[in-house]
Amino acid sequence: MRNTISLSFLLFSVCFAADTPQSAGTRGKAGTLENPKLVHRLEITKPGVYENFRVDAQGKGGNIVKITADDVTLRNCEIFNGSGNGVGVFGTRVVIENCRIHHLLSGTFEEQHDAHGITGRWGDVTISNCDISHISGDCVQFDPDRKSRGSLTIEHCHLWAGPLEADAPGFKVGQSPGENAFDSKTMPDGERNKLIIRHCHMHGWSQPSQIQNRAALNLKEHIDAQVSHCVFDDNEIAIRARGPGGRGDARVTVEDCAIYRSEVGVRVEDKIENLKLLRTGWGEGVKSRVEFHGGKNPPGFENTGEHEAPRLSP
Repeated sequence: MRNTISLSFLLFSVCFAADTPQSAGTRGKAGTLENPKLVHRLEITKPGVYENFRVDAQGKGGNIVKITADDVTLRNCEIFNGSGNGVGVFGTRVVIENCRIHHLLSGTFEEQHDAHGITGRWGDVTISNCDISHISGDCVQFDPDRKSRGSLTIEHCHLWAGPLEADAPGFKVGQSPGENAFDSKTMPDGERNKLIIRHCHMHGWSQPSQIQNRAALNLKEHIDAQVSHCVFDDNEIAIRARGPGGRGDARVTVEDCAIYRSEVGVRVEDKIENLKLLRTGWGEGVKSRVEFHGGKNPPGFENTGEHEAPRLSP
């Protein structure tokens, strides 16, 4: 499946089981304001509010915006044109809001290398009202080094993949780079990392791509994840919920979400325990709603309140 949703399709409403309108995706503009300051890299080492930067990485790698301080807000920025991560978070009590992050490409389409939109350490991090696309890794991935513990909230974000409109180093026009909208990596035991994803719009994670089993959400390892009021469309897999492995297993609850045009809605893997699918709305074009891989009848599985999702309205 190919992404057919335009950039202008950033905000729409759906009615969930409670018949209450809920919005998914960004609210208003994500990106710079008038007269942004142009820089090529930004390193934040002190607490404070940093806003209205246009960060053109000029093809360079590393963490293009690197946050090592606590108590930081990064707001109304555009971060693009790099071969590394858009934002690397290494502090706590960090808020990233109203940012547009795009075209971060490493390696080639055939030989995938990670360049994430936002990544770093778990630890009281909030990502709000951001638009992230055209990355060769994940829109958001925490923690690639598996050395941290804490919480992450992603809300009212537009996390998407789609065909490139022009050639880029290692990539050709029409190719769709990237792995997942979100991917979790954690330490294998101890207190679970807390993940909240709500009111987000995730689409375009379909084939052909750089990986197999391309999913909007790749929920794995030692997390406690709450996913609510999200809309998934035009994905190979909307949600991968993954059970026990060498680095722990996820605990996942999905509430009041709507899933459209997907090969698989929810892929249940390795007998994940206590997976809850509550009041899922199923829209047109979903070929398989729930699939089990690595064992059926996982302990504590619940799937209640399924219903037909309303049509998407632009």
